[in-house]
Amino acid sequence: MNTTLDTRVFEAELKRDGYDVMTNTTPGAKVNPEHSHPFDVRAMVIKGALTLTRDGASRTYRPGETFMMPRGCLHYESYGNEGAVVLLGRKF
Repeated sequence: MNTTLDTRVFEAELKRDGYDVMTNTTPGAKVNPEHSHPFDVRAMVIKGALTLTRDGASRTYRPGETFMMPRGCLHYESYGNEGAVVLLGRKF
């Protein structure tokens, strides 16, 4: 898989669909307690891994995998020792 090409395509889709685009880097192990956002989220893991827990289920996302969350969705995130780099789109 060509992650660079996939990243560029994903970023172009975010911009086309009206999302603000940013990169979020978490350098090591971390847990963000349960929270929600006042915006819709679409994201792609670029490096490392991110475990997202919502609606009573957990899923780990690895490089090249994407996820979406509607605004107001209660969730928490956890990162292993390697941390993660995530290409993130936010739409208010």
